[in-house]
Amino acid sequence: MNARFLAVVNPAAGGGRCGKLADPALDCVREAGIELEIVKTSRPGEAVELTRRAYSEGYRKFLAVGGDGTSYEIVNGLFPEALAGERPSLGFLPLGTGNSFLKDFTSRGVEHTIGALKKGISRRCDVIRLRHAQGELYFINLLSLGFPADVGETTNRRFKRWGTLGYILGVFTRLGGLQHSAFPHRIDGAAEWDRRPCLFLAFSNSKFTGGKMMIAPKAVPTDGEIEYVRWSPVGRLRLLWTLPRLFTGTHINHPLASRAAARRIDLDLSGPVNAMVDGEILRLDCRSLEILPGALDIIV
Repeated sequence: MNARFLAVVNPAAGGGRCGKLADPALDCVREAGIELEIVKTSRPGEAVELTRRAYSEGYRKFLAVGGDGTSYEIVNGLFPEALAGERPSLGFLPLGTGNSFLKDFTSRGVEHTIGALKKGISRRCDVIRLRHAQGELYFINLLSLGFPADVGETTNRRFKRWGTLGYILGVFTRLGGLQHSAFPHRIDGAAEWDRRPCLFLAFSNSKFTGGKMMIAPKAVPTDGEIEYVRWSPVGRLRLLWTLPRLFTGTHINHPLASRAAARRIDLDLSGPVNAMVDGEILRLDCRSLEILPGALDIIV
């Protein structure tokens, strides 16, 4: 096993902020006595390839230097191979736009990670596997369908460089054509499929998305369960009134909201839809989600 960390740097993360701050941050990691191998990505998907190759070469310790998209690609480079091998470790130097996943553990960013690296502190973390019509993928933050995914598509296309403000602009842009769609699904093998239209469905491993929005306030990334959140159809004005509550998690107490903890969700979609997966917007025909308890060590 290679004792060094592979630091995967996405210079484009955070609207280019990561490219300016990564080298000084990595120097601090080295000064803490951590041995590093550094690779930088130049295109989407490259981190998946670099991580997969490194794992096959014996690397088991990784640093995501960027945002949620960087860690998402690293996770998909590690799995499914890591399920049959030694459990990998992943640390985060949060230099991207949202860095949503890490907010479950700390608000101190790079400083917190360096402290955890020096002390060798890590925690087991669950991973969620999504099977879809074209294959499978893995994530540690959340998958959402419906309004948040449509907002995410607009935000990534038009407002991504503005962070949380960009997400809010995406909300207002999508409000004009607000739609309520059905995403037939069932939880833990229930006899009946839920085919009701909804504002959105979210399947979460951690609490936050879009930076500081607490979509799933009861999610715990170490409890071996998927946090399921559903919102029934809602009008534009009520949605606007509820929007600030997404940042505190109190939206979950609204009568239109429902939640459950699950280990598996099956879906029966009629074709591909917008899906927001750890901040990435994909067109997927989702088939099932299942929890992989404690499949990853996270350095926090």
